[in-house]
Amino acid sequence: MVQIEELEQQVKALAEEGRERLEQAGSLEECEAVRVALLGRKGKITELFQLLPQLPPEARPEAGKLINTLKDQFQEALEQRLAALKAETIERRLQEEAVDVTLPGRPVALGRLHPSTQVLREIYRIFSGMGFQVFESPEIETDEHNFQLLNIPPDHPARDMWSTFYLVEPGLLLRTHTSPGQIHVMRKFAPEPIRAILPGKCYRYEQVTARSEMMFHQVEGLAIGRKITMADLKGVLTEFAHQMFGEGRRFRFRASYFPFTEPSLEMDMDCILCGGRGCRVCKHTGWVEILGAGMVHPQVLRNGGYDPQEFTGFAFGMGPERILMLKYNIDDIRLFFANDLRFLEQFSGGPR
Repeated sequence: MVQIEELEQQVKALAEEGRERLEQAGSLEECEAVRVALLGRKGKITELFQLLPQLPPEARPEAGKLINTLKDQFQEALEQRLAALKAETIERRLQEEAVDVTLPGRPVALGRLHPSTQVLREIYRIFSGMGFQVFESPEIETDEHNFQLLNIPPDHPARDMWSTFYLVEPGLLLRTHTSPGQIHVMRKFAPEPIRAILPGKCYRYEQVTARSEMMFHQVEGLAIGRKITMADLKGVLTEFAHQMFGEGRRFRFRASYFPFTEPSLEMDMDCILCGGRGCRVCKHTGWVEILGAGMVHPQVLRNGGYDPQEFTGFAFGMGPERILMLKYNIDDIRLFFANDLRFLEQFSGGPR
């Protein structure tokens, strides 16, 4: 059986040990080690409570009080030591991280526009000079605006031209082209003449390659008025191409098909990347398509609120990233959206 005198000696020895170890602790981690050694599940002070059943019954209350006093005193000393160490840590950091306010300030790095934004602004500038206004249209469209009002009814084979992202709500989708903006603009201004461009993002469920991305920008153009002809369309597109790519480039127009224009055409430019010799971007033809266009289909004019007997118009659509590839001799469209600063910073000379 343990005697109360023996327990008192152990309590006194542990009190002295705890004080010395806390004084020697130079960090928060070392204080934690002392706490575990004395107050942990297998700590020395915890083990003293296991001796209580071995004491005479009349000595147990006094012994329990003695151990609890030791425990409270150690916890109080531990908290004081922790507070002192935290204060020392803060003071040391303040000294190490002190800022000399007399030194000149560090320059703030300025952001730059993404190359797609830069070429979009260049397109705005060119067409604004020809009297076109810039309008925006929604990226989430109805099936009616994206297809049906553009002369593409349900189950029409022309829908195979677009791999579409459909939303959970029936009848809604991510627009596959900016052409639905034609309907929005026509219904807003009919029966007044229109000259507008509609830039924005488009989405298609397609394989990502050097020539195509699942998200890309388009710029739709629309002009409606009386006596507008194909000659007006070709003149506008030729002027745009000369301002964007410079004089001396070769262009060609070739017949094509779009459900919402009739007749339809595509405009090609000689491939800057290979000089017309043939490469993977131009599919070894020497020509690269820069946009599609055509005269607005009479049914689309009716859907937009115009009488095709009185009004005619033309529309065109182009991809700014494709323009960038040709303008700056870039052979992979994926570079624009890979977030590689080594590539994007090459265009940092543009506007902020």
